[in-house]
Amino acid sequence: MTPSTPLARRSKTLSASLGLGEKLFASSEERRFADAIEQGLEKVEAALLREVSFADDMADVTSRYLLEAGGKRIRPVLTLLTAQLGDGATDDVITAAQAIEITHLASLYHDDVMDEAEMRRGVPSAQSVWGNSVAILTGDLLFARASKLVASLGERAIKLQADTFERLCLGQLHETLGPRPDDDAVEHYLQVLADKTGSLIAAAAQMGIIFSNACDEYADPVVAFGEKIGVAFQLVDDVIDLSEPDADTGKPQGTDLRSGVATLPLLYLRREALHDRDAEALLARIERSVDETTGDEAEFAAAVAELRAHPVTERTYDEARRWAADAVAALETLPAGPVKKALTKFAEAVVDRSR
Repeated sequence: MTPSTPLARRSKTLSASLGLGEKLFASSEERRFADAIEQGLEKVEAALLREVSFADDMADVTSRYLLEAGGKRIRPVLTLLTAQLGDGATDDVITAAQAIEITHLASLYHDDVMDEAEMRRGVPSAQSVWGNSVAILTGDLLFARASKLVASLGERAIKLQADTFERLCLGQLHETLGPRPDDDAVEHYLQVLADKTGSLIAAAAQMGIIFSNACDEYADPVVAFGEKIGVAFQLVDDVIDLSEPDADTGKPQGTDLRSGVATLPLLYLRREALHDRDAEALLARIERSVDETTGDEAEFAAAVAELRAHPVTERTYDEARRWAADAVAALETLPAGPVKKALTKFAEAVVDRSR
């Protein structure tokens, strides 16, 4: 495979989006490190196309649908990054990276059904095209394929995958049910993010340590990093959800608000509304504008713009920065070098996405 192929160009774009380009690495050792990540990504990408192929025509079309729509491949990148603390992109590391990304892909099919999402990665969601049942079954097929890959890696991988899958399900369950009367809504939400997003990113980082034969002492720092940066990533998404309609965000404005998802800016606004009349009025306008019977597009756009300018949105961004800073702090015991540098750069890139 040459660098001029579409797959290689795609890999270059993906890694550059995480800050792993030539500008980050100056020395020859660091450039070799970046090249190793690129080569690993190319192997993962090619293998993903094989692993989501099915003999059944319908299953093949639906399973490849979101994969071919794109994606940043953040999780396999982290697996490949942390593997550089050991033997690098071994065959088992490549397999683990595939399994993690397919697990993530499967979860998207299910999430879109739960959230009644109309778009995903710039294309109509699978449930919009084929209906809920097909989308759910496609997600199940992909979970099965990921499990088959993990089983080839042995008992430790199977347990890690099972524990992670349990947290994914619990996160979705708790998001669906919402906080109990005696729960703090913000703390409940942050725990949902840690379970739904942070757990899989943490598993991706841990897989790189395990299957590159890196020192076991590196596992806890990268797991902590993965979980915290996962929360930061989703909090930044909460801010991006309120972006201008013509912003290059990859998602329509106010998608989460329309879906009834109580993101952090909205949760903060609800707190403010208990003692601030302006916040109470804004909250009422938002709720009215997303109601199918009373809302209209102009009112919704105005309400989103007002929420975007409200201090609660900047407070959400500050919270994302705090989680990202804590993620970097978790890396303190890792050896200095390109891995630590790249993970730190990745954390910075996560919080810079909304600016």
